[in-house]
Amino acid sequence: MTEIASLCVYCGSRTGADRRHAALAARLGTALAARDITLVYGAGGIGLMTAVADAALAAGGRVIGVIPKHLARAELLHGNLTETIVVASMHARKQLMFERADAFAVLPGGFGTLDELIEVITWRQLGLHDKPILLLDSDDYWAPLRTLFEHLIESGFAPARARQLYRIVADVEALFAALEAAPTPHPAAPSERL
Repeated sequence: MTEIASLCVYCGSRTGADRRHAALAARLGTALAARDITLVYGAGGIGLMTAVADAALAAGGRVIGVIPKHLARAELLHGNLTETIVVASMHARKQLMFERADAFAVLPGGFGTLDELIEVITWRQLGLHDKPILLLDSDDYWAPLRTLFEHLIESGFAPARARQLYRIVADVEALFAALEAAPTPHPAAPSERL
């Protein structure tokens, strides 16, 4: 059983066309606060990013945001987080979010969300970490991605065991159940840090 103190959430900087996505993000933020789990995210004050952060904060939760300078200057920064860390680059942002998180949850999003998801899956495939990665697939948003992942495996570009690198869950309660059932990650030695 995994003890999760912090969860990194990757999600859209837009709300998307379906209002259910923002409601899902808010449910996750509220649930994190109720479980005393720190939200780690990209520090944005827009889109699903702000929905999950605002809900966590409103419920008394702790929220750590990590944002590169160029986005903070563009006034995309959330102004009311527990802790805000401004870094030099997108690469530094992703690295620090990874280091601060015990696990990862992926909500609906666009290219940036996909970039973050694929990177942490790839790092896990390479043995650089074994932290849980969960795609929150409420309303089948990630169905096309699931099909693509299966295509990669069936085409021989990924092994069948790649299916074990991540889990797909249908709702917020299933996400926490999956986290509780996941094996405890092993901390990487300093020489193995990304």
